[in-house]
Amino acid sequence: MSMSVSLQHSFPGFTLDASFDAPGGVTALFGRSGSGKTTIVNAVAGLLTPDTGTVTVNGRTLLDTGAKQSVPVHKRRVGYVFQDARLFPHLSVAKNLHYGRWWGGSRDADRIIDMLGLGALLPRGTGALSGGERQRVAIGRALLAGPDLLLMDEPLAALDDARKAEILPYLERLHASTDVPILYVSHSVAEVARLATTVIVLDDGKIVRTGTASEVLSDPASVSKLGVRDAGAVLNARLLRHHEDGLSELETSAGRLFLPKVTAQIGSTLRVRIQAQDVILSRGAPTGLSALNILPGTVTSLRQGDGPGVLVQIASGSDQLLARITRRSAQALELSEGADCHAIVKTVSVARADIGSS
Repeated sequence: MSMSVSLQHSFPGFTLDASFDAPGGVTALFGRSGSGKTTIVNAVAGLLTPDTGTVTVNGRTLLDTGAKQSVPVHKRRVGYVFQDARLFPHLSVAKNLHYGRWWGGSRDADRIIDMLGLGALLPRGTGALSGGERQRVAIGRALLAGPDLLLMDEPLAALDDARKAEILPYLERLHASTDVPILYVSHSVAEVARLATTVIVLDDGKIVRTGTASEVLSDPASVSKLGVRDAGAVLNARLLRHHEDGLSELETSAGRLFLPKVTAQIGSTLRVRIQAQDVILSRGAPTGLSALNILPGTVTSLRQGDGPGVLVQIASGSDQLLARITRRSAQALELSEGADCHAIVKTVSVARADIGSS
């Protein structure tokens, strides 16, 4: 499953010029408001006709302006999930879900309903649903239409933190359980870190960075586009065991991590997002600390901003970490590229929302 997109389109005061190829999985379009994310999604869906461009999904051409070819919206086999669920208020959950099947969609309804945890909601009216439940129904309806591609335009933006935490595991399950490629729009680093297979960073209509979630989020050069307060890295880990004191032990390429109890099966592969502001650096192996997580590494780059801060990138095993420290601390530690150091992470500083399935 793959997708290829090349689009050029001009609005008054704004020009989109973006081209990318994406493998299967979740391709996240990330950027500030007005960077062109929704314009791309609407062009892929056929809701906007670009000045020039091509869109190909799984080898099927949906748009080729040069050949004057454009598949009509209703024949593109694209599912679209918006910020608001846009359910039919006069229909029950079951009838909302099966609406897409009237157009010859997926016959695997039971599996999709079970995957999204919708079985108990089927007889209910949509007005009695929570925000997270409504979005799950909207995702189910889109999947039951049997799409070749699923578009999700900031589907969690209208939800509070509790509802986001409720629905994120379902989105991870969706990614793991279907082979439908997903184009996911977001300006949340936490969502991208947990869900994305490929990250495409947009700024003012241009693509400024493309790569895996680990590559993009741990790159100091990306921080100006991601936001310095959200700077951090994504580590790949395997869950080894749960301890009686409420901690879970994970294995990373550089060493062990102890985190508050993780709800996952032993042996599961996980993504762990560690924010740069939660990492302390030491040149020597520290002793006498309360922190349980001490990962050895080597400084690969230092990036100084306009203020007193410095972003330090550390190669730790096969992963990359980021640490946000002061310029004074970097000078006191005599940090430079190639310097050995240790990254210290407090166990309780890693939020549950920053731990997801890989």
